[in-house]
Amino acid sequence: MGQAESYEDMELSEIQSLYKSFIMKCPSGSLYLHEFKKIFGVKSGPNPASMYLDNVFRSFDENGDNTLDFIEYVAALHLVLRGRLEDKLRWSFKVFDNDGNGRLDGDEIARIIRIIYKIKLGNVTDESGSHLTVDEVCERVIDRIDENHD
Repeated sequence: MGQAESYEDMELSEIQSLYKSFIMKCPSGSLYLHEFKKIFGVKSGPNPASMYLDNVFRSFDENGDNTLDFIEYVAALHLVLRGRLEDKLRWSFKVFDNDGNGRLDGDEIARIIRIIYKIKLGNVTDESGSHLTVDEVCERVIDRIDENHD
């Protein structure tokens, strides 16, 4: 994510303020997944918002300890609020690459589409205005982007 160069444009006072806020919310020095979800008002469980935040949290947990420390927290905020477009795109990819293989397979793409479908409340139509099911949307997207059919 280029963390070293990313912090150069942050003022010391901004970092100190973020640290005070972080420690007030996370006295242990670690932000856990359930606390992360609480910030966004999302309950854990098998719902799209919870599953999406699982991926977002995992993408920022650079050392894989299932918590966000202050550095990871600042990196996340900085990326989302000030990051370059290329860095944001790399992060977005990482959020949905569930198996970490550097590729989005059909299941991962289908998961993205299902989340978007639910956000749009199932109101998805084709060019002629016909209503599409989530499976039809998935099939169309995969057909259009999978050039080598792997």
